[in-house]
Amino acid sequence: MYKPTTPLLAADTLIELIDLPGRPFVLIERANPPFGWAVPGGFVDVGETLEQAAMREAKEETCLEARLVALLGIYSNPQRDPRNHTVTAVYIAEAKGTPQAADDAKNCGIFTFDNLPAQLAFDHDQVIADYRHYRLAGEVTPLRF
Repeated sequence: MYKPTTPLLAADTLIELIDLPGRPFVLIERANPPFGWAVPGGFVDVGETLEQAAMREAKEETCLEARLVALLGIYSNPQRDPRNHTVTAVYIAEAKGTPQAADDAKNCGIFTFDNLPAQLAFDHDQVIADYRHYRLAGEVTPLRF
């Protein structure tokens, strides 16, 4: 049977800490290339939904039980990941507690829009900008052609 060659599929989760004032969010510092700070996430396993992958990756990298609340958007620019053409679904989630780096996360950090790290991996500067718009206007990511 013919099997097409397709992009890799990932799921990322912007985790809002609802037990802290201002609902700061969690980013992880990547232990593997490409280095930098990133929204927690990773590849979808065969037999797993995007939502299951988002929650699994969030827990694996931050040790937090995240509850998904919205789909922020789909990011599919072929250049967004220098390793391969990777498409990701980015979710917004809520959690309580203190994140702890695990799996392929070197560090975890709690951030606001005013104290973002200097080096973001992938296209996560765009993801964070879209998330900021969501927080201000309540609107998910617009379609990009």
